[in-house]
Amino acid sequence: MLSPSLIMTPIITSLLDTDLYKFTMWQAMLHRYPENRAVYRFVCRNRPRFPLADLAAAVSRELDALCDLQFRESELAYLAGLRFMKSDFIDFLRIFHFQRNFIRVSTQGDRLEIEASGPQVHIMGFEIFVLAIVNELYFRQFDAGTALAEGRRRLAAKLGRLRAAAADPRYTQRRHPFEFFDFGVRRRFSGDWQREVLETLKAEIPVFFKGTSNVLLAKELDLVPIGTMAHEYLQSYQAQHVRLRDFQKAALEDWVQEYRGDLGVALTDVVGMDAFLADFDLYFAKLFDGLRHDSGDPYVWGEKALKHYAELRIDANSKRLVFSDGLDIERALALYDHFCDRTQLGFGIGTHLTNDVGLEPINIVMKLVHCNDQPVAKLSDTPGKAMHVDETFLAYLRKVFNVSETLVSEES
Repeated sequence: MLSPSLIMTPIITSLLDTDLYKFTMWQAMLHRYPENRAVYRFVCRNRPRFPLADLAAAVSRELDALCDLQFRESELAYLAGLRFMKSDFIDFLRIFHFQRNFIRVSTQGDRLEIEASGPQVHIMGFEIFVLAIVNELYFRQFDAGTALAEGRRRLAAKLGRLRAAAADPRYTQRRHPFEFFDFGVRRRFSGDWQREVLETLKAEIPVFFKGTSNVLLAKELDLVPIGTMAHEYLQSYQAQHVRLRDFQKAALEDWVQEYRGDLGVALTDVVGMDAFLADFDLYFAKLFDGLRHDSGDPYVWGEKALKHYAELRIDANSKRLVFSDGLDIERALALYDHFCDRTQLGFGIGTHLTNDVGLEPINIVMKLVHCNDQPVAKLSDTPGKAMHVDETFLAYLRKVFNVSETLVSEES
């Protein structure tokens, strides 16, 4: 039985309380494939201390509240002020609200099952809200006072490390600056804690802290909103009217046409870095500002990216590599020290900023698994991060992109 503390004011009170890339992908899909139908499925990759199935009733109540929300005029005005947001998309958001019958919550033993199914432009926004809701409900079962005290202690230690770096020529007198961002909406301890962390970072270490993926907090704290694309955008093209071999090129081309030079950081690991680079030719390498790492060894990935730019005779100092896979401050600083004299860099830090409170985080995702009645898949460079539902399609995808089975650990 859930404690009374789990029944409170809704966790999500604004439809801006999500990642920027949900809006950028949403706009692109609305313009290119508004007829898409899709299925997104929730998965917990590790074993939680308490059964997530116990949260089912509370999750359902939170989704009821989410589906009652609409965008406020002040929120729409903020989005409209981002130069890459189009007026017709803002008009769409003005009349949008989530449909409760497009998302289902159930249980299977101790497992919590959540599935969103329907028109993609009406369900793709559920993902981050679902993850934030499940996380916050889960961590309300622990002692908040103890967790927050530990979180503040750890945040102070991070600030101390960053202040030391700000006085160290190894991080301040290099060719390109050290910059990091908050990518922690989906796995935060709570919305209030994320806000406190960002307020503290902005006040205490502005020389390094440069923005957040959380659109609401970017608006309210006057931070730069950060984000471009996620896996679902590219995976959707596995189910469009293009050859499977060409899905990455088709997705990248549509992105270029949609944003015309804005939002130019491409995600590389939907079918692995090697397969991505085979498609990322001189045309795309010149048009995109840089690349984002989200799985595999970051040093190997970075060296491959720099080698690729060199082979194309592109000065990597004009490009940016963004790292966003399981980072903490120390890993980010180490990667910076390794690459900073050869290319521009950025570091998106999630769990280790917004859920580093002395409790083991739950590794939860909500991923696109079907589009237009066809399976889609991600072939991650990191074992355990692959996502699929169809073994036959997974085998075909590996064959088409020449990806070894040994590089992928499948989930169902």
